[in-house]
Amino acid sequence: MEASEFDEVTFFRALSASGARWLLIGRRALVALGLPVLTADYDFWIDSDHLEQFNAAAKACGLHPNRTPDDARAVGRYVLEGDERVDVLLARQVSTRDGVVLRFEDAWNRRQAVVYDGPVSLAVPSIADLILTKKWSLRPKDIQDIDLLEALASEGKKP
Repeated sequence: MEASEFDEVTFFRALSASGARWLLIGRRALVALGLPVLTADYDFWIDSDHLEQFNAAAKACGLHPNRTPDDARAVGRYVLEGDERVDVLLARQVSTRDGVVLRFEDAWNRRQAVVYDGPVSLAVPSIADLILTKKWSLRPKDIQDIDLLEALASEGKKP
C-alpha cells in the first residue's frame, strides 16, 4: 500500500488563502469542534460564485473536480478526487427533511472560526446551523451527531 501524498494542513492553508467562501460541514466539522467522531472524507458547502477559487486551491493539493464548473453549478454538487475524497455542495439553500430552509448566506454570516493550525482557521457553521445540515439526510449517524452537537451547545459553547 502506497502512502497518501495528501497533506491536510497544506489543504486547509490553501483553502484559507484562496479567498473563497466555504464552510466545513459533515463530520470533519464535528472533529474540528473537538467531538469524538470518525470520518473518511471531507464535506464542504461553498458559495457557488467562488467555485473556481476553491478548485484552484484544491488543485494545488492534488485534488481535481469530477465535473466542469458549469456542470457542477447545474447539479449543485460535485466531488474533488485525488488521494482524498472531498464532497462539495454548491446549493444556495437546502431544506431539512421537515422543510426548514438553511441558506448558505445565512450560515456564512453565523459561521464560527475554529483555529486549526497557527494562523489557519476553519469556517464552520454555528452549532445550530450544523445541526440543520445534519437534518438534511437524517441518517442514523446524523442523529448521533445531532445528539453530540446538542450536548456541546448545552455545555455553553457558542450556539
